Amino acid sequence: MYEHVLVTGGAGFVGSSLAIALRAALPRARITALDNLHRRGSELNLDRLAAAGVAFVRGDVRSPDDLAAVEPPGLILECSAEPSVQAGYDGSPGYLIETNLLGCFHCLELARRVRADFLLLSTSRVYPFGLINSLAYAEEETRFSLAARQTLPGASDQGISEIFPLDGPRSLYGTSKLAAELLVEEYADAYGIRYIINRCGLIAGPWQMARSDQGVVALWMAAHYFDRELRYIGFGGSGKQVRDVLAIDDCCDLIVDQVRHFPLYANRRYNAGGGAASSLSLLETTALCRQISGNRIPISASREDRRADVRLYVTDNRSVSAVNGWRPRRDPPGILRDIYEWLRAEEARVKPVLLPQLGAPAAEVTASTR
Repeated sequence: MYEHVLVTGGAGFVGSSLAIALRAALPRARITALDNLHRRGSELNLDRLAAAGVAFVRGDVRSPDDLAAVEPPGLILECSAEPSVQAGYDGSPGYLIETNLLGCFHCLELARRVRADFLLLSTSRVYPFGLINSLAYAEEETRFSLAARQTLPGASDQGISEIFPLDGPRSLYGTSKLAAELLVEEYADAYGIRYIINRCGLIAGPWQMARSDQGVVALWMAAHYFDRELRYIGFGGSGKQVRDVLAIDDCCDLIVDQVRHFPLYANRRYNAGGGAASSLSLLETTALCRQISGNRIPISASREDRRADVRLYVTDNRSVSAVNGWRPRRDPPGILRDIYEWLRAEEARVKPVLLPQLGAPAAEVTASTR
């Protein structure tokens, strides 16, 4: 087992959860979380990291000197990212590229120097949105669903697998992560670095500081909890677009298993998500949020599609499940209940972070429509 594990982006939603999970799973290992605290709310995870026995270093993957100052690790979990699919479209993509691609390069340089294994948290957004939106689908009462027969390889009613084509635009965010994947593979070939790449779908759970452009499941529950307006955007404003949801605990279970059995998983890319059984539409998410929170809030509709949005995406997990039996165990109702209970327990701390990222108060919206 590893004596020292470095988790970059270690104060973020996924990074902090992984660092804490690894600390529990590897009691003899030292776990270090490195983060620049750029994203609002990441500072709230510092107490959680300290309570779990995870060392925190304030540093930036864009700075080689920050990485060089850390105790040499045996394993690097590269979780740092600007995670928004809309990032860069309203101006320069500089921070996005510097963090997601240049930052990964700096982490790989550290891995090369100290001979560390490397695990990259990538994204399902590496797959081109035009090809995904061209897939055959049916429109049901509350959702869009993938047809069983598809013409593109890697697509079926089970979702999208690793052999789905990569030709076409995928968003600036998706491009930065795909480029990072390619760099990881080149370093593996050139320098003998062992690696794992996980292309994760939508991850959700407590401690996710959701925004309108990232973390939609937590955002939906937070809007219901704090009585704020929401909006169905794109695809006719129907709210029928679908994602599969991976619980943060299931994500941690997978990566802990990969760390414990690195050779079994090594040198491959995997799609990892909630899968077809854990998929839901925005309409279905609304119904669950109403049921769990007891609140009904106004939800408007915008028919205009946003750049790089997709009608539906579901992860085909069969490749990663075949390695050592991992499968998601949490379902969307349970994930949403966990988020609701977290909001209740931590309302005073998270409210100043979440409210500026939510819509207008529902009372104001209701008054304006009278």
